[in-house]
Amino acid sequence: MADDREIEDKFWKALKDSPFIMLGIEGAREGATQPMTVNFEDQDRHSGVLWIFTAKDHDFTRAMGQSSQAIASYSAKGHSLFASLRGTLTLDQDPATIERLWSPIVAEWYEGKDDPKLALVRFDVADAKIWLSDVEGFLKPAFNKLFGRKPEAGMKEKVAEVTLN
Repeated sequence: MADDREIEDKFWKALKDSPFIMLGIEGAREGATQPMTVNFEDQDRHSGVLWIFTAKDHDFTRAMGQSSQAIASYSAKGHSLFASLRGTLTLDQDPATIERLWSPIVAEWYEGKDDPKLALVRFDVADAKIWLSDVEGFLKPAFNKLFGRKPEAGMKEKVAEVTLN
């Protein structure tokens, strides 16, 4: 049986492997979410911080003026894990952070680290709900029902609610 920290560790490993979330801003853009690529290192993980490179003139960045409250969803490769994240967004143009997170993939989008359109968004994740999923996870409810138990019986060990900062 996995505990919350084990499930959280699986989340961070999955996110490192497939760093794409659906990110939205509460109260802005009619609740629309969009795919964004997150960046983080171990020091960020331990403080629950995700970083997103985007453009200052992007409608998402402009919408941050309406609200700083973020919602995000995540699905790991192979759908082995799902997560719902909540937290706060801020613009952070710290040159040291940009340097630390810069990569050849990010460089493809900008004219360099000093590009005037470059915006670095900091997503401070306050809390998350993480679900593990596997073949057993899909079959267990059917077996439970077959044997007269509630379908969700024994599923609690597959879900973690964590506070990240």
